[in-house]
Amino acid sequence: MKSKFSLIILFTTIFFAGISISSAKEQSEKPNFLFILVDDLGYMDIGCNNSATFYETPNIDKLASEGVRFTNAYAACPVCSPTRSSILTGKYPARTDNTAHFGAPQPYESKRVQNKPLLPAQYVDYMDLNEITLAEAMLEGGYNTFFAGKWHLGGKGFWPENQGFEINKGGWTKGGPYGGKKYFSPYENPNLEDGPEGEHLPDRLATETINFIKNSNNKPFFAYLSFYSVHTPLIGRPDLVEKYKKKKLEANLPKTIWGKEEDRKLRLVQENAVYAAMVEAMDLAVGRVLNELKQLNLDKNTIVIFMSDNGGLSTSEGHPTSNLPLRAGKGWLYEGGIREPMIIKWPGESAAGKIENTPVTSTDFYPTILEIAGLPLKPNQHIDGVSLATLLKKGKAPKREALYWHYPHYGNQGGTPGAAIRKEDFKLIEYFNDKPTELFNLKTDLGETKNLAESMPKKVDELKTLLHNWQKETDAKFTSPNVNYKK
Repeated sequence: MKSKFSLIILFTTIFFAGISISSAKEQSEKPNFLFILVDDLGYMDIGCNNSATFYETPNIDKLASEGVRFTNAYAACPVCSPTRSSILTGKYPARTDNTAHFGAPQPYESKRVQNKPLLPAQYVDYMDLNEITLAEAMLEGGYNTFFAGKWHLGGKGFWPENQGFEINKGGWTKGGPYGGKKYFSPYENPNLEDGPEGEHLPDRLATETINFIKNSNNKPFFAYLSFYSVHTPLIGRPDLVEKYKKKKLEANLPKTIWGKEEDRKLRLVQENAVYAAMVEAMDLAVGRVLNELKQLNLDKNTIVIFMSDNGGLSTSEGHPTSNLPLRAGKGWLYEGGIREPMIIKWPGESAAGKIENTPVTSTDFYPTILEIAGLPLKPNQHIDGVSLATLLKKGKAPKREALYWHYPHYGNQGGTPGAAIRKEDFKLIEYFNDKPTELFNLKTDLGETKNLAESMPKKVDELKTLLHNWQKETDAKFTSPNVNYKK
């Protein structure tokens, strides 16, 4: 009897040990995620998208050669906070009412908008705590979660540590490095201790990310590296600034050439040495993190995602870059304001060096990451994005009727309140003032130079109907007439 009982104990122990080993193995085989978000980086700023770029981005270009480079990737908004919200909620900004960069004038701030014919829509200047963020979903799924860099998704109480990130290095209310010596220590950032005098912020954020990865203790991780670069203030490492001043002279580039976008000056040539230095410093920081993944033998089990939050800044605040042939830039609903550099590397699953032309948008990251991680989708959460997992593995595009934008605000960069829709090759922009509706065929007119609205009224009606139905479905908020406006 004792012998029989001992055998039962032995087999029970072996059985549960097997389950434990299996679970541990399954946990260790879960993929890691490194999500890299750059601030204000234009589609044409990186070498893999633009062989003639003035800037040098060898590490990003190498990542593109190892992953899938998207040529029709979009931010959900032409400015930062709404796009950032869309990534972490999986919802269009129109649905969450996060439609403006946090800090933009509300309609009742009459002094700031009194010279405009329209009052901007009221918006919510925080990411609601009731949203189940991507970070919260990953944390619940057994991942270590980490955030470094720019947040700009609400004031205290709405910071990364309140939204699913276990560690927060540098994320807070501000939309830029505006304290201390800005891009150099001391930073005067409540969530980032000052480093040695002169320490460079992008390099420091890379160091924090590397330290987190090293300390993950074989547990799967979700690391979100959100650079403050290349947002204003325009400040670069002195050695890199000198490098690009010399490069400009040697290349015999012309003095700055200006065009116009409505009433704004528009930079037409990439040759700003300070901005170039900022781009390269960011690229160097990206390279440090990617190299560390390789050194730690984690590169083959880490999905790397690279994206920008809006288009390059070309019509305001120093006009640091040119997005040509894309029209306009940050703050505008033209392609220069919303088309983004985007790369996804999924080792062993996605083809290295593949160029993907399917239109995708920032709400797609949430369901994509959860599917790749083998985690359950969140009902009523990421309702505006589609998973790109099958597209990455098999090249099969997800079913989607159209992509949408709703921006009922005046951009600091000169943009007009309006909304847009892209369906297949056609893109329609409907403005909320008396500016005529615009229709472009992006396949034949990437620069959006020929308005087809008058010659294709049926296409205009089709796209407007879809856009208006979507606005109703998301309960999008609109501008209102400014009764105090005087021409």
